[in-house]
Amino acid sequence: MFNPRAAGPMEQFEILPIVPLKFGNYDISLTNSSLWMLIGTGAIILFFAFATRKSNLVPGRTQAMAETFYEFVSDLVRDTIGPEGRKFFPYVFTLFIWILIANLFGLLPSFPGIPHELHTFTPTSHLIVTLALAMVTITIVILYGFYKNGLGFFKLFAPSGVPLWLMPILVPVEVISFLSRPLSLAIRLFANMFAGHVILKLFAGFVVSLIGTGSAVMLFGIAPFLGAIAVTALEFLVAALQAYVFAVLTCIYLNDAVHASDH
Repeated sequence: MFNPRAAGPMEQFEILPIVPLKFGNYDISLTNSSLWMLIGTGAIILFFAFATRKSNLVPGRTQAMAETFYEFVSDLVRDTIGPEGRKFFPYVFTLFIWILIANLFGLLPSFPGIPHELHTFTPTSHLIVTLALAMVTITIVILYGFYKNGLGFFKLFAPSGVPLWLMPILVPVEVISFLSRPLSLAIRLFANMFAGHVILKLFAGFVVSLIGTGSAVMLFGIAPFLGAIAVTALEFLVAALQAYVFAVLTCIYLNDAVHASDH
């Protein structure tokens, strides 16, 4: 979550190599970021493999939790896209669960004394990761939009019923709005996770500094300590909320691709 010995709140976002690897002129080292992406992915696979190893009529706790996630995302896809959205369920489900776990794992405390590069890390606090996820979504939207609607996909930028004289204004606005979708998706998730971790680090730094004085001043550390607890609780909520928002917006954009010709 943070490194209490770090010089500042930004060091927790530093990408550090764990296993240096080179492929020609390309650096393909295993970093702390890629390590926690692999850990999150492995945890998801193990959880669902364990939860679905036996399909009981009366589910146990693990199976019930897995079914809750399944029903939650299934209802989201069906309510947002409609019956045709079922084909996108695997993608939206994977996206939601992966972002949720990546966000939550980044809030786990690190073991004291371990090297900095092995501290817990939040991949979604880096814009390049969230932008990659957003670009996958928008690529699917464009490719499926043209596959399903052909040139009718362009109706997304020129809705029927709009006066002809308004088209020169409306079309550029709609195009810019569409092109900004991956940026808005990426920046929203990145900014929320990044800001939350910075605030946590600042509160933790205040606590350590005040307690380190060893005098009556250390009593002033109670306030930032309570603040750190409150922000941590809020961050768990934000971690889940941002995964949900990313999945909802993905469904909305996919709905545009499915029903573009209806505009």
